[in-house]
Amino acid sequence: MLEQFCASIVRPICFSLSFPCRIRYISKCASCLMDHENLLPSGRSLANFRLCSVSGYTTELLDLHAEEPKLHVLFIPGNPGIVSFYKDFVESLYELLGGSVSVTAIGHVSHTKKNWEHGRLFTLQDQIDHKMDFIQHELKNIDAPILLVGHSIGAYISMEMFRRSPDKVIYYVGLYPFLALNSESRKQTTIGRISASPILCAALSSIVAFLGLLPRWASGFIVSNSLGKSWSSTAVEALCSHLLKYHTIRNVLYMAMTEFTRLSEPLDWVFMREKRSQIAFLFGVDDHWGPLQMLEEISKQAPDVALSIEREGHSHAFCCTEAGSLWVAQHVANLIKNQISSAD
Repeated sequence: MLEQFCASIVRPICFSLSFPCRIRYISKCASCLMDHENLLPSGRSLANFRLCSVSGYTTELLDLHAEEPKLHVLFIPGNPGIVSFYKDFVESLYELLGGSVSVTAIGHVSHTKKNWEHGRLFTLQDQIDHKMDFIQHELKNIDAPILLVGHSIGAYISMEMFRRSPDKVIYYVGLYPFLALNSESRKQTTIGRISASPILCAALSSIVAFLGLLPRWASGFIVSNSLGKSWSSTAVEALCSHLLKYHTIRNVLYMAMTEFTRLSEPLDWVFMREKRSQIAFLFGVDDHWGPLQMLEEISKQAPDVALSIEREGHSHAFCCTEAGSLWVAQHVANLIKNQISSAD
């Protein structure tokens, strides 16, 4: 009974949600359908997990640095914005590019293991400003050009970053992008109603936080059995260590509320047309966050943007399976290799 109850709580939160303060900023860092063996070396480089102060907020990063990078890939997650979910993807991408490109994944403020910000809630705009500050302060001295990759609402955040840093960013990739509201999605309607209610958000966050108080083996067992055997151990660990926290779920829901408000506004089609040769999107076949209607709208509004559809059976939450992480990493790696070859 407990397992079924937990499953009914965890499943809709954990990836029907997209998987998924303006102040003067100062930042200072501190320290399957493919044959996996044919794609990756046996000794895969491991991403370095570290904490970094960005905009004065403790931020989680995953890093893999090339000795002489041709590009620096900056990855923006969806919502939840927990970088640990993307560990397999980041490491696969780095290896598929032969260690010639540096890769950094930056998490969202207060989507963290510890409650560094003491319960403060952050909007979508706060998260955009936070990522811009990271570029302006932490990446200002790198020689390699920046390539942005964003997943779900991270694709929207990345597009906003591209608009604000067109001279620093040379290319953009949106994965299963959440760029506009989908009026036909019941899940979005339900999440919108929940996120708009402070009482429901507090109640739901408390229930999830209770699960986080269980021993790790118990919460891991519940998550594995409620979300399916296909989830990787990396994803299960990320969920148990980060998402089953009151402060994280409150921020996930609060950010979602502000997403629904922001994404009711029209996209900047003028910018997308201007940068059409520097933009690529990957859509899923059955993805209510990034429906194929959006792909069709992009093809009409910005005809030369590179558009692809993933038909291999992976989901919006591709990062939660090893096969999905590898397939998407291969797709992004091919796009990056094409950029490097065209630049040469």
